Amino acid sequence: MTSTGRPRQPPPRPPGWPSCSPPFTPPAPAPSALLLDDVDLGNRRLTIAGRTRPIDEFSHQILLQWLDYRRTRWPNTANPHLLINQMSAHGTGPVSTIYFTKKLRGQAATLERLRVDRQLEEALAHGPDPLHLAAVFGLDPKTAIRYAENARALLVTMAEEQNPSIRDEPKGPQHI
Repeated sequence: MTSTGRPRQPPPRPPGWPSCSPPFTPPAPAPSALLLDDVDLGNRRLTIAGRTRPIDEFSHQILLQWLDYRRTRWPNTANPHLLINQMSAHGTGPVSTIYFTKKLRGQAATLERLRVDRQLEEALAHGPDPLHLAAVFGLDPKTAIRYAENARALLVTMAEEQNPSIRDEPKGPQHI
């Protein structure tokens, strides 16, 4: 604020300079929006918001278990959504956002924490490869690099805990 109470204006940009406003990032699609047609179990692919991603073994097994439960619990539902519950199984709409909130209430996990944990687990299981993380989760390259660096640091820490002699070795060039 200026002394007159008006908001400060940024200095004018030189001609030809790009705008520095942050790009718009649309919110991640809600899990409730996923349709059965978005899942390709045979090719181990999942389409989220029009983008097809590979499904890892863990997610593949979870999807198989859920689809088996869904088919057993609601054998006659016409609901095209992947995730349904007792209420939505009688119609064709998605589960409500409150459904997820209620399921996670009182739990230490949130959808965001589960997402981050899943991405980190993938980086630890398949090595800290940012290209793999970007492909599997549709991450921005900078985000994928940051997750890979975090996974690499965890792997180094775990290796040091397994072999304490690594921790005691001098780092960098040695001078005698």
